[in-house]
Amino acid sequence: AVGIDAAEQRSRGGGAERDAATGAARAAAAKKDRKMNGRAQAKAVAKAARKNGGDRDGDVSGPTATARKSSASGQSQQKKLKKSAKKALPGAADRNQLLNVAGADDNIELDELDEAEIGSMLPADTLDAVVKIYATHCDPNYSLPWQMKRQTQSTSSGFIVDGRFILTNAHSVEHHTVVKVKKRGTDKRYMARVLAIGNECDIALLTVEDEAFWVGAKPLRHGSSPTLQSSVIVIGYPIGGENISVTAGVVSRIEIQQYAHGASELLGVQIDAAINSGNSGGPALNSKYECVGIAFQSLKTHDSENIGYIIPWLVVDHFLTDYARNGRYTGFCCLGFSWQRMENMQLRESLKMTEDLSGVLVKRVEKTTPAAKALRKGDIVTHFDGIALSNSGTVPYLTGERIMFHYLVSLKFVGDHCKLKILRDGSPLEVEFELTQSTAPLLVPVHEQRRQPEYFTVAGLVFVVLSEPYLRSEYGEKWDFEAPVKLLDKLMYGYKKTPKSQVVVLSQVLNAEINIGYEYLANTQVLKFNGTAIENLQQLGKLVESCTEPYLRFDLDYDEVIVLQRDTAVAASKDILSVHCIPTPSSLGPLEPSVSPQCDSGNGEDTAAPRNAKANSLAVGNSKPSKPTGKQKRPKGKHEENKKHKTSPLSRSKASVASGDEAPQSKPSQAALDNLEADAGEASHTDAAFVQQEETKDALL
Repeated sequence: AVGIDAAEQRSRGGGAERDAATGAARAAAAKKDRKMNGRAQAKAVAKAARKNGGDRDGDVSGPTATARKSSASGQSQQKKLKKSAKKALPGAADRNQLLNVAGADDNIELDELDEAEIGSMLPADTLDAVVKIYATHCDPNYSLPWQMKRQTQSTSSGFIVDGRFILTNAHSVEHHTVVKVKKRGTDKRYMARVLAIGNECDIALLTVEDEAFWVGAKPLRHGSSPTLQSSVIVIGYPIGGENISVTAGVVSRIEIQQYAHGASELLGVQIDAAINSGNSGGPALNSKYECVGIAFQSLKTHDSENIGYIIPWLVVDHFLTDYARNGRYTGFCCLGFSWQRMENMQLRESLKMTEDLSGVLVKRVEKTTPAAKALRKGDIVTHFDGIALSNSGTVPYLTGERIMFHYLVSLKFVGDHCKLKILRDGSPLEVEFELTQSTAPLLVPVHEQRRQPEYFTVAGLVFVVLSEPYLRSEYGEKWDFEAPVKLLDKLMYGYKKTPKSQVVVLSQVLNAEINIGYEYLANTQVLKFNGTAIENLQQLGKLVESCTEPYLRFDLDYDEVIVLQRDTAVAASKDILSVHCIPTPSSLGPLEPSVSPQCDSGNGEDTAAPRNAKANSLAVGNSKPSKPTGKQKRPKGKHEENKKHKTSPLSRSKASVASGDEAPQSKPSQAALDNLEADAGEASHTDAAFVQQEETKDALL
């Protein structure tokens, strides 16, 4: 009831304000008409005086002299007005004030002022630095990993910065095949090249090689991080039209925010300016026209409105510095341990903490991070790099605010060291260790680092690596409600035991005579193969290839078991692949550097999840789609990205030729051919190795 009353009061107050504004506008129009009439009369008097020859007769009084003095004072005041117009702050109040001053003297002509200075109050160079980005996307099909999905198009925003670079959002160019940019006031679209993509911070770096694009282009200046209630202007190309759009608001909140695209937690700024699809990647400016952030997501729920978020320049600067140092994006850091608040007094007393101490309790240390050598479960972290931590894990920020101490970690770079003061068994200690990439210890990746996902097939059994894009593909946008609980538990709370740990899942069974009775199994974790625990998909592929036992036994979660005769399974695999038009039985091997068709370097990577999706209530999809993409029967959701692959030893497929590997050109010896013949004769015709040998033999011949 209080909320409703408050809303009614605001509505009534808003109506009164609108009425007052309307009255003021009418009064200003009437005043302008009177001044225009007075100006016309003054011109008529001056014209009549000149016609009567007052100047030639040496008359220094009367209408002619008055017109001269008025003209001189008008020119002086006009110069002052132009000078003040350039320094004026953006906003309707400043513009109205400027117009009132301009109309105060009848001899000042408003038409002589620059349109960019009075019309929009934004310098033309600032508007010209904002570009429109056209991207073509081709997403992997995670449910059918041997295929790619139908390509889609989207538009978003970007802006020019120093070094002939263009900044935009990572989700605006994810899975890109072609990226083009267009400057304001032109129709030509220039080919752009993606230099680096940061999924965690949702930032991408582009450049244009055509020199014509940079003619007259001026980069935006960057400013310091905004403060509460400071004014911001968001510029971009959102839905609703083709031309540039400008919205204004104020900073509402500054704290560690959830980045929907990267599923990471970094410093974020909440504003009340409208951020819609297509605004993604556009700059947020302060009152000095300095860039203080990048628009990237908004909150879309039934009980919220006008809640948008920008990436503060502090995070943007970290991204640019990282690229300048390493020539690629390496990512943000993580501490390598999980912690618990210590606000309960009894908890602190039991751990021998005095009243003057505060800190957080280490509840788990990730085995694959350097922190495992310095910390252990039960330690109490009291200081990070000399800054005291509160019992809730916050540190001072700006003036009078507090923020999670993860903010201090985000300021560092991968490979930097941190110093912690800890309390272990009541004794104070100081430890130091190296910081690793924030995504390194995660068991289930948030983004796929290959352009084609890993998969392995045998006898119609399709095995894949569990990832968030895979769950989204299988269960749609509500995957976090509909996916199996055990898989969600791995995603939320799973951490690697070894650097190469993966969750291997039986995705589906391509039904055939050999696997009848197993077709109901899907999306179930593989635990063992012939008694050997499975660490990753590549290991499973090698175990199956090298198996000499008569049966292939797969132990799955929920105590499910699959047993197949080895020779029969290998023989049936080729026919099953042919029926389902699967070109190769696997996509395995070590990852190569993520180099997309237009990307020299980067860590591969919503606002462009909007092409097809939203991330829970955070709409990281502020790139607008060019046209509907339609529905797919199987996969249902949106996916992530990006690295080339090598084929499995199980089959040297034609993919190796497509990737640039050349067949040997020298003529083979007869001994080599005889050895191949002998090997082929010894091996069973149903052995998978026979296929490889035959292909090698064909290549040699």
